[in-house]
Amino acid sequence: MDAPRSPGNWFYKKVGAISLAAYGASDTNFGFVMRCDPATRTISIGRVSTQTQPRPMRIRTETTDRLLTAQPRQGSIETLLAADLSASDSLLDAMAISKGRFAVETAGEPTLYVPSWPEVTRIIEDCR
Repeated sequence: MDAPRSPGNWFYKKVGAISLAAYGASDTNFGFVMRCDPATRTISIGRVSTQTQPRPMRIRTETTDRLLTAQPRQGSIETLLAADLSASDSLLDAMAISKGRFAVETAGEPTLYVPSWPEVTRIIEDCR
């Protein structure tokens, strides 16, 4: 909770029915992304990575600590390690209300400390 947040800002956009919130220098130069697919009510959480094999990804919030398996996926610009969650998953709520920030720890990558700004809640609400 005391670690400084990773550099960047949140950027929200809609592409058709899909909504995205990306955290980084811009909406095309980011380190972390949340993606809502309202058709399946699924939220993908991912981070840019050079890794090409599945990796453990731990999300740490003020109230929850969960280990996920992130799968490599080709994004529009870069490779992501991403995991899918149901829009009703309580981990998402913990990310949204975490005091200040939450951590994204992925094997082989530096830890990201992402702020719990309104874009996190907006993506969750888009899928519910």
